[in-house]
Amino acid sequence: MTEAEVLAAVRQNPVNAAILDRLHALNAPQAHLVAGCLFGAVWNVQAGRPAGENVNDYDLFYYDPDSSYEAEDAVIRRADALFADLGVKIEVRNQARVHLWFASRFGQTRPPINSVREGIDQFLVRCTCLGVGVHGTLYAPYGLDELEAGLLRSNPLNVDDGRLYRAKVESYQRRWPWLRTERH
Repeated sequence: MTEAEVLAAVRQNPVNAAILDRLHALNAPQAHLVAGCLFGAVWNVQAGRPAGENVNDYDLFYYDPDSSYEAEDAVIRRADALFADLGVKIEVRNQARVHLWFASRFGQTRPPINSVREGIDQFLVRCTCLGVGVHGTLYAPYGLDELEAGLLRSNPLNVDDGRLYRAKVESYQRRWPWLRTERH
């Protein structure tokens, strides 16, 4: 699977296409559309299903050294206005803030993240480490072979006790039963 094929599958979901077309207007540093709406579109297209099926939400990452709640909230409000007509749940997260709330939400500590790409690099499942930036460029630090094969492997860069990884894998396999697992 090529980068062009992945981007074409991603854009078959009209919400992804609209978000990517407007992402520059969010005016958030290092802004990327990431995660489930991207790999889900690829797997849906592979399965002959609508690209937007089984997408829970749309995640936008950006990186601003101002890790205050107020600064992130301002970007969230801009995103709410920019994407209001899409009628979907959009989650905006400043990667500079992740270490501040991760333990209270997931029960595990995280070291500070220094860029959007560093945040993407640490997703629980290697083939889901995907992002599309403002200029439409695909970031896939582990390549595309595992994504195409539906191979779910744990990411050694993620400091997980296995519990969160298993929950993700179970969620993915409920939606795409043909996916297979392999611990890395």
